[in-house]
Amino acid sequence: MSSTAGLVIPCTAAVAWEAGKPLVMERVEVAPPQAMEVRIKIKYTSLCHTDLYFWEAKGQTPLFPRIFGHEASGIVESVGEGVEGLEVGDHVLPVFTGECGDCAHCKSEESNMCDLLRINTDRGVMLSDGKTRFSINGTPINHFLGTSTFSEYTVIHSGCLAKINPLAPLDIVCILSCGISTGLGATLNVAKPKKGSSVAIFGLGAVGLAAAEGARISGASRIIGVDRNPKRFEEARKFGVNEFVNPKDHDKPVQEVIAEMTNGGADRSIECTGNINAMISAFECVHDGWGVAVLVGVPNKDAVFMTKPINVLNERTLKGTFFGNYKPRTDLPSVVEMYMNKKLEVEKFITHRVPFSEINKAFDYMTRGEGLRCIVSMEE
Repeated sequence: MSSTAGLVIPCTAAVAWEAGKPLVMERVEVAPPQAMEVRIKIKYTSLCHTDLYFWEAKGQTPLFPRIFGHEASGIVESVGEGVEGLEVGDHVLPVFTGECGDCAHCKSEESNMCDLLRINTDRGVMLSDGKTRFSINGTPINHFLGTSTFSEYTVIHSGCLAKINPLAPLDIVCILSCGISTGLGATLNVAKPKKGSSVAIFGLGAVGLAAAEGARISGASRIIGVDRNPKRFEEARKFGVNEFVNPKDHDKPVQEVIAEMTNGGADRSIECTGNINAMISAFECVHDGWGVAVLVGVPNKDAVFMTKPINVLNERTLKGTFFGNYKPRTDLPSVVEMYMNKKLEVEKFITHRVPFSEINKAFDYMTRGEGLRCIVSMEE
Protein backbone atom coordinates (compact mmCIF):
# COMPACT_ATOMS: atom_id res chain seq x y z
CA MET A 1 0.00 0.00 0.00
CA SER A 2 1.26 3.49 -0.81
CA SER A 3 0.96 6.15 1.88
CA THR A 4 -1.54 8.07 -0.29
CA ALA A 5 -3.78 5.11 -1.15
CA GLY A 6 -7.45 5.89 -0.51
CA LEU A 7 -6.76 9.60 -0.09
CA VAL A 8 -7.46 12.55 -2.37
CA ILE A 9 -4.15 13.73 -3.85
CA PRO A 10 -3.69 17.46 -4.54
CA CYS A 11 -1.33 18.03 -7.48
CA THR A 12 -0.62 20.23 -10.48
CA ALA A 13 -2.42 19.76 -13.80
CA ALA A 14 -2.47 21.70 -17.05
CA VAL A 15 -6.15 22.54 -17.50
CA ALA A 16 -7.79 23.63 -20.75
CA TRP A 17 -10.57 26.04 -19.76
CA GLU A 18 -11.63 26.91 -23.30
CA ALA A 19 -10.90 25.97 -26.88
CA GLY A 20 -7.61 27.12 -28.35
CA LYS A 21 -6.51 29.06 -25.25
CA PRO A 22 -3.23 28.27 -23.47
CA LEU A 23 -3.43 25.57 -20.79
CA VAL A 24 -3.40 26.89 -17.22
CA MET A 25 -1.34 25.26 -14.46
CA GLU A 26 -3.84 24.60 -11.66
CA ARG A 27 -3.92 22.79 -8.33
CA VAL A 28 -6.40 19.96 -8.75
CA GLU A 29 -7.69 17.24 -6.44
CA VAL A 30 -7.40 13.70 -7.79
CA ALA A 31 -9.81 11.24 -6.15
CA PRO A 32 -8.80 7.65 -5.32
CA PRO A 33 -9.43 4.97 -7.96
CA GLN A 34 -12.78 3.18 -7.88
CA ALA A 35 -13.51 -0.40 -8.99
CA MET A 36 -11.30 -1.52 -11.91
CA GLU A 37 -9.41 1.79 -11.87
CA VAL A 38 -5.76 2.64 -11.18
CA ARG A 39 -4.22 5.91 -10.03
CA ILE A 40 -0.96 6.72 -11.79
CA LYS A 41 1.87 9.11 -11.06
CA ILE A 42 2.69 10.45 -14.53
CA LYS A 43 6.45 10.74 -15.12
CA TYR A 44 6.54 11.91 -18.76
CA THR A 45 3.92 12.85 -21.29
CA SER A 46 3.93 13.95 -24.91
CA LEU A 47 1.66 15.87 -27.24
CA CYS A 48 -0.13 14.15 -30.12
CA HIS A 49 -2.21 15.70 -32.92
CA THR A 50 -5.37 14.27 -31.32
CA ASP A 51 -4.78 16.47 -28.26
CA LEU A 52 -4.28 19.48 -30.52
CA TYR A 53 -7.42 18.73 -32.57
CA PHE A 54 -9.72 18.49 -29.56
CA TRP A 55 -8.06 21.43 -27.80
CA GLU A 56 -8.83 23.52 -30.89
CA ALA A 57 -12.38 22.04 -30.78
CA LYS A 58 -12.60 21.83 -34.57
CA GLY A 59 -15.37 19.65 -35.90
CA GLN A 60 -16.58 18.03 -32.68
CA THR A 61 -18.58 18.79 -29.55
CA PRO A 62 -16.36 20.92 -27.29
CA LEU A 63 -16.06 19.76 -23.69
CA PHE A 64 -14.37 22.10 -21.23
CA PRO A 65 -12.80 22.46 -18.70
CA ARG A 66 -10.72 19.41 -19.55
CA ILE A 67 -7.34 17.82 -18.86
CA PHE A 68 -5.87 16.58 -22.14
CA GLY A 69 -2.97 14.19 -22.74
CA HIS A 70 -2.80 10.52 -23.71
CA GLU A 71 0.80 9.70 -24.74
CA ALA A 72 2.62 9.09 -21.48
CA SER A 73 4.44 6.86 -19.03
CA GLY A 74 3.97 6.53 -15.32
CA ILE A 75 4.10 4.48 -12.14
CA VAL A 76 1.16 2.88 -10.33
CA GLU A 77 0.36 4.78 -7.09
CA SER A 78 -2.71 2.78 -6.01
CA VAL A 79 -5.26 0.35 -7.43
CA GLY A 80 -9.02 0.10 -7.04
CA GLU A 81 -11.16 -2.89 -6.18
CA GLY A 82 -11.05 -5.82 -8.61
CA VAL A 83 -7.87 -4.79 -10.43
CA GLU A 84 -5.71 -7.77 -11.38
CA GLY A 85 -2.22 -7.86 -12.87
CA LEU A 86 -1.21 -4.38 -11.67
CA GLU A 87 0.24 -3.34 -8.33
CA VAL A 88 1.82 -0.34 -6.66
CA GLY A 89 5.17 0.56 -8.26
CA ASP A 90 4.52 -1.04 -11.66
CA HIS A 91 5.72 0.93 -14.69
CA VAL A 92 2.91 1.49 -17.17
CA LEU A 93 1.93 3.14 -20.44
CA PRO A 94 -1.60 4.60 -20.47
CA VAL A 95 -3.47 3.99 -23.75
CA PHE A 96 -6.41 5.87 -25.30
CA THR A 97 -8.11 2.57 -26.08
CA GLY A 98 -8.30 -0.56 -23.97
CA GLU A 99 -8.54 -4.29 -23.57
CA CYS A 100 -11.19 -5.55 -21.16
CA GLY A 101 -10.31 -9.16 -21.91
CA ASP A 102 -13.92 -10.34 -21.90
CA CYS A 103 -15.69 -9.00 -25.01
CA ALA A 104 -15.83 -10.69 -28.44
CA HIS A 105 -13.14 -8.35 -29.79
CA CYS A 106 -10.74 -9.03 -26.92
CA LYS A 107 -11.28 -12.79 -27.26
CA SER A 108 -10.60 -12.63 -31.00
CA GLU A 109 -7.01 -12.91 -32.18
CA GLU A 110 -7.96 -10.72 -35.16
CA SER A 111 -9.22 -7.59 -33.39
CA ASN A 112 -8.09 -4.99 -30.87
CA MET A 113 -11.32 -2.96 -30.86
CA CYS A 114 -12.57 -3.64 -27.32
CA ASP A 115 -16.33 -3.12 -26.91
CA LEU A 116 -16.01 -1.67 -23.41
CA LEU A 117 -12.88 0.48 -23.68
CA ARG A 118 -12.73 1.50 -27.33
CA ILE A 119 -11.75 5.14 -27.88
CA ASN A 120 -14.47 7.62 -26.93
CA THR A 121 -13.62 11.28 -27.54
CA ASP A 122 -16.90 12.65 -26.19
CA ARG A 123 -16.82 11.09 -22.72
CA GLY A 124 -15.35 13.24 -19.97
CA VAL A 125 -16.13 10.94 -17.04
CA MET A 126 -15.13 7.50 -15.75
CA LEU A 127 -17.09 4.42 -16.83
CA SER A 128 -17.76 2.98 -13.37
CA ASP A 129 -19.90 5.81 -11.98
CA GLY A 130 -20.17 8.49 -14.66
CA LYS A 131 -18.17 10.96 -12.55
CA THR A 132 -14.79 12.65 -12.92
CA ARG A 133 -11.83 11.98 -10.63
CA PHE A 134 -10.52 15.53 -11.09
CA SER A 135 -11.89 18.61 -9.34
CA ILE A 136 -10.89 22.16 -8.42
CA ASN A 137 -12.61 23.44 -5.27
CA GLY A 138 -15.46 21.02 -5.90
CA THR A 139 -15.84 21.86 -9.59
CA PRO A 140 -15.48 18.70 -11.75
CA ILE A 141 -12.82 18.79 -14.48
CA ASN A 142 -13.44 16.54 -17.50
CA HIS A 143 -11.22 13.65 -18.52
CA PHE A 144 -9.94 13.09 -22.07
CA LEU A 145 -9.74 9.67 -23.77
CA GLY A 146 -9.85 8.06 -20.33
CA THR A 147 -6.21 9.05 -19.74
CA SER A 148 -5.75 12.81 -19.03
CA THR A 149 -1.98 12.65 -18.69
CA PHE A 150 -1.36 16.42 -18.48
CA SER A 151 -1.60 16.01 -14.70
CA GLU A 152 0.93 14.84 -12.11
CA TYR A 153 -1.58 12.16 -11.07
CA THR A 154 -4.44 10.66 -13.07
CA VAL A 155 -6.98 7.84 -12.75
CA ILE A 156 -7.33 5.33 -15.59
CA HIS A 157 -9.32 2.14 -16.19
CA SER A 158 -7.02 -0.83 -15.59
CA GLY A 159 -7.80 -2.16 -19.08
CA CYS A 160 -6.15 0.92 -20.60
CA LEU A 161 -2.76 0.36 -18.96
CA ALA A 162 0.11 -1.68 -20.39
CA LYS A 163 2.53 -2.97 -17.77
CA ILE A 164 6.06 -2.66 -19.17
CA ASN A 165 9.64 -3.61 -18.42
CA PRO A 166 10.74 -1.51 -15.39
CA LEU A 167 14.19 -1.08 -16.96
CA ALA A 168 12.76 0.76 -19.99
CA PRO A 169 13.50 4.53 -19.86
CA LEU A 170 10.14 6.19 -19.27
CA ASP A 171 11.25 9.45 -20.89
CA ILE A 172 11.63 7.60 -24.22
CA VAL A 173 9.08 4.78 -24.32
CA CYS A 174 6.27 7.17 -23.31
CA ILE A 175 5.74 7.98 -27.01
CA LEU A 176 4.97 4.33 -27.78
CA SER A 177 1.51 4.61 -26.21
CA CYS A 178 -0.13 6.20 -29.27
CA GLY A 179 1.15 7.48 -32.62
CA ILE A 180 4.43 5.60 -32.97
CA SER A 181 2.83 2.22 -32.27
CA THR A 182 -0.04 3.10 -34.61
CA GLY A 183 2.28 3.63 -37.59
CA LEU A 184 4.67 0.83 -36.67
CA GLY A 185 1.86 -1.71 -36.27
CA ALA A 186 0.20 -0.63 -39.51
CA THR A 187 3.32 -1.89 -41.28
CA LEU A 188 4.39 -4.85 -39.14
CA ASN A 189 0.95 -6.24 -38.26
CA VAL A 190 -1.23 -5.28 -41.23
CA ALA A 191 0.78 -4.48 -44.38
CA LYS A 192 3.45 -7.10 -43.55
CA PRO A 193 5.91 -6.22 -46.32
CA LYS A 194 8.36 -8.90 -47.37
CA LYS A 195 12.12 -8.42 -47.28
CA GLY A 196 13.29 -6.62 -50.40
CA SER A 197 9.83 -5.24 -51.21
CA SER A 198 8.70 -1.68 -52.02
CA VAL A 199 6.57 0.33 -49.58
CA ALA A 200 4.96 3.72 -50.25
CA ILE A 201 4.25 5.88 -47.19
CA PHE A 202 1.72 8.70 -47.61
CA GLY A 203 2.34 11.46 -45.06
CA LEU A 204 5.71 11.89 -43.33
CA GLY A 205 4.58 13.10 -39.94
CA ALA A 206 5.33 11.06 -36.80
CA VAL A 207 2.84 8.29 -37.65
CA GLY A 208 4.05 8.01 -41.25
CA LEU A 209 7.68 7.90 -40.13
CA ALA A 210 6.76 5.16 -37.65
CA ALA A 211 5.24 3.24 -40.57
CA ALA A 212 8.52 3.79 -42.44
CA GLU A 213 10.42 2.52 -39.41
CA GLY A 214 8.29 -0.65 -39.62
CA ALA A 215 9.22 -0.98 -43.29
CA ARG A 216 12.91 -0.55 -42.41
CA ILE A 217 12.66 -3.24 -39.72
CA SER A 218 10.89 -5.53 -42.24
CA GLY A 219 13.79 -5.20 -44.66
CA ALA A 220 11.95 -3.33 -47.41
CA SER A 221 14.45 -2.22 -50.06
CA ARG A 222 12.48 0.74 -51.42
CA ILE A 223 10.65 3.01 -48.98
CA ILE A 224 8.96 5.78 -50.92
CA GLY A 225 7.84 8.83 -48.96
CA VAL A 226 4.93 10.83 -50.37
CA ASP A 227 4.37 14.31 -48.92
CA ARG A 228 3.43 17.76 -50.16
CA ASN A 229 5.97 19.34 -47.79
CA PRO A 230 9.51 18.75 -49.14
CA LYS A 231 11.00 20.08 -45.87
CA ARG A 232 10.12 16.70 -44.37
CA PHE A 233 12.22 14.69 -46.79
CA GLU A 234 15.66 15.04 -45.19
CA GLU A 235 14.39 14.04 -41.71
CA ALA A 236 12.62 11.03 -43.24
CA ARG A 237 15.95 9.55 -44.39
CA LYS A 238 16.71 8.74 -40.74
CA PHE A 239 13.71 6.39 -40.79
CA GLY A 240 14.76 4.45 -43.87
CA VAL A 241 12.85 6.47 -46.48
CA ASN A 242 15.09 6.40 -49.56
CA GLU A 243 12.89 7.82 -52.36
CA PHE A 244 10.55 10.80 -52.34
CA VAL A 245 7.53 12.02 -54.26
CA ASN A 246 5.96 15.46 -53.89
CA PRO A 247 2.56 15.29 -55.66
CA LYS A 248 2.86 19.02 -56.42
CA ASP A 249 5.86 18.30 -58.67
CA HIS A 250 3.82 16.19 -61.08
CA ASP A 251 1.03 16.86 -63.57
CA LYS A 252 -0.40 13.35 -63.25
CA PRO A 253 -1.99 11.51 -60.28
CA VAL A 254 0.59 10.37 -57.75
CA GLN A 255 -0.56 6.76 -58.07
CA GLU A 256 0.55 6.83 -61.72
CA VAL A 257 3.91 8.31 -60.72
CA ILE A 258 4.49 5.52 -58.20
CA ALA A 259 3.34 2.83 -60.65
CA GLU A 260 5.93 4.06 -63.15
CA MET A 261 8.66 4.18 -60.49
CA THR A 262 7.95 0.62 -59.34
CA ASN A 263 7.25 -1.21 -62.60
CA GLY A 264 3.50 -1.52 -62.04
CA GLY A 265 2.94 -0.48 -58.46
CA ALA A 266 4.31 -0.63 -54.92
CA ASP A 267 4.07 -3.94 -53.08
CA ARG A 268 2.58 -2.19 -50.04
CA SER A 269 1.33 1.30 -49.18
CA ILE A 270 0.42 2.92 -45.87
CA GLU A 271 -1.73 6.07 -45.79
CA CYS A 272 -1.16 8.28 -42.75
CA THR A 273 -2.76 11.64 -43.61
CA GLY A 274 -6.51 11.06 -43.47
CA ASN A 275 -6.91 12.99 -46.72
CA ILE A 276 -9.47 11.12 -48.83
CA ASN A 277 -7.62 11.75 -52.10
CA ALA A 278 -4.39 10.43 -50.59
CA MET A 279 -6.31 7.35 -49.42
CA ILE A 280 -7.54 6.65 -52.94
CA SER A 281 -4.03 7.22 -54.34
CA ALA A 282 -2.53 4.89 -51.73
CA PHE A 283 -4.88 2.11 -52.81
CA GLU A 284 -4.54 2.66 -56.54
CA CYS A 285 -0.71 2.85 -56.37
CA VAL A 286 -0.23 -0.77 -55.23
CA HIS A 287 0.60 -3.56 -57.67
CA ASP A 288 -2.15 -5.75 -59.04
CA GLY A 289 -2.00 -9.39 -58.00
CA TRP A 290 -0.44 -8.86 -54.58
CA GLY A 291 -0.49 -5.19 -53.58
CA VAL A 292 -1.83 -4.29 -50.13
CA ALA A 293 -2.83 -0.77 -49.06
CA VAL A 294 -3.40 0.07 -45.39
CA LEU A 295 -5.40 3.11 -44.24
CA VAL A 296 -4.25 4.66 -40.96
CA GLY A 297 -5.24 8.35 -41.19
CA VAL A 298 -8.72 9.32 -39.99
CA PRO A 299 -10.78 11.13 -42.66
CA ASN A 300 -13.65 13.57 -42.31
CA LYS A 301 -16.68 11.52 -41.24
CA ASP A 302 -18.57 12.49 -44.42
CA ALA A 303 -15.72 11.58 -46.78
CA VAL A 304 -16.47 8.87 -49.37
CA PHE A 305 -13.85 6.47 -50.74
CA MET A 306 -14.31 5.98 -54.47
CA THR A 307 -12.39 3.69 -56.80
CA LYS A 308 -13.24 1.50 -59.77
CA PRO A 309 -14.20 -2.07 -58.80
CA ILE A 310 -11.69 -3.42 -61.33
CA ASN A 311 -8.93 -2.13 -59.02
CA VAL A 312 -10.15 -4.60 -56.39
CA LEU A 313 -10.97 -7.41 -58.82
CA ASN A 314 -7.40 -7.24 -60.10
CA GLU A 315 -6.29 -8.55 -56.69
CA ARG A 316 -5.38 -5.43 -54.81
CA THR A 317 -6.21 -5.53 -51.11
CA LEU A 318 -7.45 -2.58 -49.02
CA LYS A 319 -7.18 -2.78 -45.24
CA GLY A 320 -7.80 -0.45 -42.34
CA THR A 321 -6.17 -0.42 -38.95
CA PHE A 322 -6.79 1.00 -35.50
CA PHE A 323 -3.80 1.53 -33.18
CA GLY A 324 -1.69 -0.63 -35.51
CA ASN A 325 -3.78 -3.71 -34.58
CA TYR A 326 -1.99 -3.86 -31.21
CA LYS A 327 -3.99 -5.05 -28.21
CA PRO A 328 -2.87 -2.50 -25.59
CA ARG A 329 -2.24 -4.73 -22.57
CA THR A 330 -1.19 -7.85 -24.45
CA ASP A 331 0.98 -6.42 -27.23
CA LEU A 332 2.41 -3.05 -26.15
CA PRO A 333 4.96 -4.58 -23.74
CA SER A 334 6.51 -6.39 -26.72
CA VAL A 335 6.87 -3.08 -28.61
CA VAL A 336 8.82 -1.73 -25.62
CA GLU A 337 10.99 -4.87 -25.79
CA MET A 338 11.67 -4.18 -29.49
CA TYR A 339 13.17 -0.88 -28.35
CA MET A 340 15.09 -2.49 -25.47
CA ASN A 341 16.53 -5.06 -27.91
CA LYS A 342 17.65 -2.24 -30.24
CA LYS A 343 15.42 -3.45 -33.07
CA LEU A 344 13.17 -0.37 -32.92
CA GLU A 345 14.77 3.08 -32.83
CA VAL A 346 12.66 5.49 -30.77
CA GLU A 347 14.98 8.37 -29.82
CA LYS A 348 14.93 9.80 -33.34
CA PHE A 349 11.22 10.64 -32.97
CA ILE A 350 11.99 12.92 -30.00
CA THR A 351 12.87 16.40 -31.24
CA HIS A 352 12.04 18.62 -28.24
CA ARG A 353 11.89 18.43 -24.44
CA VAL A 354 10.21 20.89 -22.08
CA PRO A 355 9.41 21.00 -18.36
CA PHE A 356 5.74 20.60 -17.35
CA SER A 357 5.47 24.31 -16.51
CA GLU A 358 6.22 25.08 -20.17
CA ILE A 359 3.76 22.60 -21.71
CA ASN A 360 2.23 25.31 -23.90
CA LYS A 361 5.54 25.37 -25.82
CA ALA A 362 4.74 21.82 -26.98
CA PHE A 363 1.48 23.14 -28.46
CA ASP A 364 3.41 25.96 -30.15
CA TYR A 365 5.87 23.49 -31.73
CA MET A 366 3.04 21.34 -33.07
CA THR A 367 0.91 24.19 -34.42
CA ARG A 368 4.00 25.48 -36.26
CA GLY A 369 4.77 22.01 -37.58
CA GLU A 370 8.17 21.94 -35.87
CA GLY A 371 9.64 18.58 -34.94
CA LEU A 372 7.98 15.23 -34.31
CA ARG A 373 7.49 14.61 -30.61
CA CYS A 374 8.03 16.91 -27.63
CA ILE A 375 8.57 15.17 -24.29
CA VAL A 376 7.10 16.94 -21.26
CA SER A 377 8.89 16.13 -18.02
CA MET A 378 6.57 16.18 -14.99
CA GLU A 379 9.52 16.40 -12.61
CA GLU A 380 11.24 19.51 -13.88
